[in-house]
Amino acid sequence: MTRRTLPQRRKSETFEMAYGGLAKSHTITLGFYEDGTLGEVFINGGKTGEVVEAIARDSAVLLSLALQYGAELSNIKSAITRDEQGSPQSVVGAVIDRLCEGQP
Repeated sequence: MTRRTLPQRRKSETFEMAYGGLAKSHTITLGFYEDGTLGEVFINGGKTGEVVEAIARDSAVLLSLALQYGAELSNIKSAITRDEQGSPQSVVGAVIDRLCEGQP
């Protein structure tokens, strides 16, 4: 397995996303390789120092590393925790679902 590193300067997109009925939305930033393939995800939301914020940030780091090592987003989507209705149970899962829909 080889990690595909991103170039220092790269295309990115940022959007906001509400999740879990929280008053503050999450800011999601996506980084892309030169060929347009997704290579990194950053998630910010909530108050700095909150456990939920740390979990979301750390999950985005792990998602980014998985993508850089060649994991398919669709495989990651099928592995995330979901509720009885099939909805993701975390903000990271919600971001993955949105990315798989192709509409960041």
